[in-house]
Amino acid sequence: MDFRNVNAWNRRDLIRGGAMLSAGAMLMRPLPGLAANGPMADIRKAAEAGKDASLKRIRDWIALPSIAAENRSMAEGAAYMAELAKDAGFTNVEIVPTDGHPGVFGTIDVGAPRTLGIYFMYDVKQFDPAEWSSPPLEGKMVDRPGFGLSIMGRGAVNQKGPEASFLAALHAIRAAKAKLPVNIVLVCEGEEEIGSPHFRQIATKPNILAALKKCEGIFIPFASQGKSGNVTVNLGSKGIIELELVASGEKWGRGPKGDVHSSLKAMVDSPAWRLVQALQTLVTDGGNTPAIEGWFDNVRPLTAREKELIRAAAKAGDEEQQKAALGITHWIDNLAYDDALIRLAQQPTVNIEGLVAGYTGPGGKTVLPGRAVAKLDLRLVPNQTRAEAEKKLRAHLDKHGFTDVEVNVSGGYDPTEVAEDSRLVRSELATYKKLGVATSLNPRMAGSWPGSTFTAAPVSIPAAHFGIGHGSGAHAPDEYFLIDSTNPKVAGLVDATMGFAEFLYVLAAIK
Repeated sequence: MDFRNVNAWNRRDLIRGGAMLSAGAMLMRPLPGLAANGPMADIRKAAEAGKDASLKRIRDWIALPSIAAENRSMAEGAAYMAELAKDAGFTNVEIVPTDGHPGVFGTIDVGAPRTLGIYFMYDVKQFDPAEWSSPPLEGKMVDRPGFGLSIMGRGAVNQKGPEASFLAALHAIRAAKAKLPVNIVLVCEGEEEIGSPHFRQIATKPNILAALKKCEGIFIPFASQGKSGNVTVNLGSKGIIELELVASGEKWGRGPKGDVHSSLKAMVDSPAWRLVQALQTLVTDGGNTPAIEGWFDNVRPLTAREKELIRAAAKAGDEEQQKAALGITHWIDNLAYDDALIRLAQQPTVNIEGLVAGYTGPGGKTVLPGRAVAKLDLRLVPNQTRAEAEKKLRAHLDKHGFTDVEVNVSGGYDPTEVAEDSRLVRSELATYKKLGVATSLNPRMAGSWPGSTFTAAPVSIPAAHFGIGHGSGAHAPDEYFLIDSTNPKVAGLVDATMGFAEFLYVLAAIK
């Protein structure tokens, strides 16, 4: 979903913050490249006329938080997604069962020579209302300095705002009585935020697979602009495995099966320390380098061209602003900025998301826990695979004597790569150029999305991100999506809608 300079970073991390439009203030004019006359002018008028409906669509969607990790409103989320698709003109819409939560599929067939795939997710991350300045399901309009009037709520930018903007483009094209230039295949899931454990079941369902294989490529809508308005076009993203490591007295055969008094530590083994010792074997350099046997065997080094792209991006970037946004003062190993960005793209990682054992409330509670859990994510780079990585992790723990430590994988997928000369990427670059948006190429986004489901067999089509507009706070409190921009370089809701419309026509025409 970032993470953020949205483009140079991870789809779930550092999208930078924004600004507000005071009541009655003049809105900035459309981005320079957005058509003011010709066929697109009618579509723009329709997008402007439909702006209130588009905003309501986002607000209503935010109010329905489908959270796969909590099994919250998942059936309702799929049903609502299906209605959104039908309302935007998709036919043959179906809710697709899986062994987990369902997906949604639909098509628009206008008899066009080319077909485009669109990937949606309807699930969002968990939230704690106490951490938010505005209720996370309310969709309140707030000022974001340097950007404009924005809608705040869980899922606003990841991904409901961008997705609703794409749907708004379809509504605008239809309202303008314009002919849709491409056929569209929609594939949506409800488990992206837990690692897409069942998404392949959706994409390879025979009728869905047949539709996807007709596509020139597939993309996920993305609010890709920071304050400068520039966009980074990502040529891939890291894969991911999300899992838990569990040490327990019951499985170990040592230590207590449940919590006991901490005074007994002098004669009773500790599953919590057992887990810490297991974790320590996974890395070296204070956690900076994976030490799992064979972890780097299949890692493809960055090419000279890929490093060249990264160094060019570093020169154009704002290192101090990114450090400030991350709340850091040094890059890993005190690397120079360009070397840190190269490492970001090239290095697989073993990260501890959370550690839980025993009592974690106020004050102390003298217990020796009988069970300890570490939540990990493992980021993968080409040519690693999820299956290979899982086997190597298990083999590593066994070799080091931790056969009792459980590995419970909840989701994940392989890395994604897309060719720089694919029609999908060339269409993105041509659209950004037409819109007057400066671009740079990034070999690999550090964040992850299940694009490999499309790029790998049997689907085997290009997959990427596309979109203008701005948002921030994915997975964090006070998540927002820009609606009325006061920054002339950054798209608000209507301009973001028009960006998607332009992309459809460019893809239809490009050679």
